Amino acid sequence: MAESWWKEAVVYQVYPSSFNDANDDGWGDIKGITSKLDYLKDLGIDIADMGYDISDYKAIDPIYGTNDDLDHLQSELQKRGMRLMMDLVVNHTSDQHAWFLESRSSRSNPKRSWYIWKDAKRDEDGKPQPPNNWSQILGEANSAWTYDEKTDQYYLSLFTPEQPDLNWENPDVRAAIHDVIEFWLEKGACGYRMDVINLISKDQRFPDAEPSLGPDRKYHPGGKYFVNGPRMHEYLQEIKHKVLERYGAITVGEMPGVQDIDEILRTVKSGTGELNMIFIFDIVDIDNVPGKVRMTLQDWSVRDLRRIVSKWQRVMIEKDGWNSVFCENHDNPRSVSRYTDDSDEYRTYGATLLALMQTTLNGTLYVYQGEELGMRNFPKTWDPLKDYKDIEAINFWKKSLDLYGDNPEELAKQRKVLERKARDHARTPMQWNAGPNAGFAGEGVKPWMRVNDDYREVNAEKQVSDASEGLSVWQFWQRGLANRKMHKDVFTYGDFEDVGAESEEIFAYLRTGKQSGKWLIVLNFSGKDVDWQFPDDVKIQEWKAGNYTKGKPDKSTGESVILRPWEGLLGKCVG
Repeated sequence: MAESWWKEAVVYQVYPSSFNDANDDGWGDIKGITSKLDYLKDLGIDIADMGYDISDYKAIDPIYGTNDDLDHLQSELQKRGMRLMMDLVVNHTSDQHAWFLESRSSRSNPKRSWYIWKDAKRDEDGKPQPPNNWSQILGEANSAWTYDEKTDQYYLSLFTPEQPDLNWENPDVRAAIHDVIEFWLEKGACGYRMDVINLISKDQRFPDAEPSLGPDRKYHPGGKYFVNGPRMHEYLQEIKHKVLERYGAITVGEMPGVQDIDEILRTVKSGTGELNMIFIFDIVDIDNVPGKVRMTLQDWSVRDLRRIVSKWQRVMIEKDGWNSVFCENHDNPRSVSRYTDDSDEYRTYGATLLALMQTTLNGTLYVYQGEELGMRNFPKTWDPLKDYKDIEAINFWKKSLDLYGDNPEELAKQRKVLERKARDHARTPMQWNAGPNAGFAGEGVKPWMRVNDDYREVNAEKQVSDASEGLSVWQFWQRGLANRKMHKDVFTYGDFEDVGAESEEIFAYLRTGKQSGKWLIVLNFSGKDVDWQFPDDVKIQEWKAGNYTKGKPDKSTGESVILRPWEGLLGKCVG
């Protein structure tokens, strides 16, 4: 397996709005990010990942600062031996982007064909209707098409009406996007996180979707006709050969809705693939109802988690691809609340259990802001109509009230989905200290989004300086990242093998490196004590780390080991 700098890097995803507010306007900003670079460096981060403005591809959104602020951020990153990765959002633009303002100005405008415009269908009364029945991704009760009264046509807006989809069939659009990509690379960006990049090619027939949500629904998911569309690989190869190859850039594709192994390998296979890696969403889709939209809920087991992780670890090792390793991002709830127990008693153990798993898996590791603190979902008492800000959550709750307003039992089920799955949970302000606004903004400032109620107990200042008997979540992440880099032959490049019988509680696996030998990771994904039997061919020489103690765990190395609730162990094997 070939070594590369981007394989060994640890990436920290910043959600700029919520990271740190330096000018006290209630919104996070670039100067706020710059002021926290030492915090990231001390944690063990190599790359900071952040976005810009989809209303102007070559400028920073004024809410976050200026291009000069970004240049200063770049300079400060370089001083610390760190790099900057940018979000690339080119499936769609803002409806305020100059391209779209021209496009919608008239049917004859040269940029009309830069977006996807279609004539309306007409109902019996002659009123305009969408060209097909595709539903909006962030609100399936709504159409994916938005009517423009001035020009009497619809434009495709898969996510929201404010985000019109670009027409990648137009070579002028592709050339303009190539120019944008090169612009930020020339300014020093090391690469891109490519937002929903697998949606850029649409089936040009634009057929109706199958009525998968039931006969009573007007609109239905049309992903079959735009997820990994017919020309996607052509477009990505073009980006690779015309721009990316010249810069040695790191690339990761956000590719929802694709699970086919061959299709994924076509994208990420070493040498021939278009991207270094993609985010495979199986692990964050684990509680979705299969075949339904994201805002659904089903039970899952440790067996499911084991199968997902083991599958993709083995696929990429055997087929010469590359993984991204993550449990959180800005589009999903907090991992400690989702996969473990976020109660005051077990939150630290649950968060460090997930940290142990992620820091010992093959692939490029992505940490989402606040994950290193074990930040959790906000309380169930928060008001959906007041405290939730995300368009997906707002649309979901509006639809739920419309459908089930007179059915308290069903409405309660929908409320549970909102409380468990809303993206808002990952977007609350970063909890820096126990002071006003959790240190995100100054006293007297109203943050754009409410601060989680637990910030006095869960915050960076407290965890970085924690001198208690155990390690804080932050300290555990710091140690885990250092250990990962020290033994990169094992944890970044090594072999992977799941071990032991499938269990309702335990996920265990071996990692083996050319220099550092064989290591065992045992993870108890349950809230009870479990006596785990060692496989006959696995012998522990010494337990090196665990999430219940600061030093080496005093645990049995015999025939079995007892793991406490949400306990994880890392051991060096004999041989």
